[in-house]
Amino acid sequence: MTNPPHKGRGATANPNGRYDLETCEAFDDGWDYFDAVAQLRTEVSLETARTIISRNQSPDIPFEQSLNPYRGCEHGCIYCFARPTHAYLGLSPGLDFETKLTAKPEAAKLLRKELQSRKYRCSSIALGANTDPYQPIERRFRITREILEVLSEFRHPCTITTKSALVERDIDLLAPMAENNLVQVNLSLTTLKPELSRTLEPRASSPQRRLQTITRLHENKIPVNVMVAPVIPVLTDSELECILKAAAEAGAQSAEYILIRLPLEVSELFEEWLNMHVPGQAQHVINRIRDCRSGRANDPRFGTRLRGEGVFADLIAQRFRIAARRLKLETTMQALDCSRFKTGPVQMDLF
Repeated sequence: MTNPPHKGRGATANPNGRYDLETCEAFDDGWDYFDAVAQLRTEVSLETARTIISRNQSPDIPFEQSLNPYRGCEHGCIYCFARPTHAYLGLSPGLDFETKLTAKPEAAKLLRKELQSRKYRCSSIALGANTDPYQPIERRFRITREILEVLSEFRHPCTITTKSALVERDIDLLAPMAENNLVQVNLSLTTLKPELSRTLEPRASSPQRRLQTITRLHENKIPVNVMVAPVIPVLTDSELECILKAAAEAGAQSAEYILIRLPLEVSELFEEWLNMHVPGQAQHVINRIRDCRSGRANDPRFGTRLRGEGVFADLIAQRFRIAARRLKLETTMQALDCSRFKTGPVQMDLF
């Protein structure tokens, strides 16, 4: 039974998480009275976390620390590698991931406490390593802004990864931080086609709006690295050079790319999306992804999981290098300055 699309949502269904003890399956019994697709509303729960900074030991990720203000992401990007994390909450990586969200209202307070610890050693913190810190609910909760206020106060470096124009709201904080080499923004661009973006990443800012955001950040001397992510074989890889050209003209200083990977439940969700929105290309896309992933939908090995391997993956890498060199986007971003970090007053310092 094919699930109908939900307006403004990426997934079409709520498949069971891998930890669920029970499973359910849709069944067409011939009664279509209740078949009208109901509008799904976003629900937000509040989480009381004990700590807020996560440590990373992955050798192919360029940061040691990350911070995520939210669990789940309302942007609804069907390809999001973070979808399977919702299974840890007893929720589905499908529609639940983009409609049943968790916010951490004490994040800034917890961050302040951790930065004040005498054991803390400064290392750049990545915001948005898992889910987007500027997803739509940030307009209401403003947790990301509160975090930036703390980082600014402590002169602590950070990177921000987002595909939302909402980052412009915090230029008043980001510009002074950038002046002291304390912040860089990674702006993600998947496609330049508005009609494709509307179904692929339904609640993210439009491609043109993201390009305008790059320009705004550049005008305020905030360094921007464009992330062509993910590159989807057959579906978006033909746009690679055009995306880099548009980003360079908008003011991006450097560029990177990530080849799509489909871990765990994401593979089924993405294949269902393909069959719904681009049925004529669906099998071609899946076959090409498997060509780049040793015959599988996902290859979790360090060193290959972000770039893939094989003839097609090598061709994408070569095309990217040539275009980035031509557009002067191959420059490595300057390392952020950790020497300016200062801890706030600790109680014992008063004696």
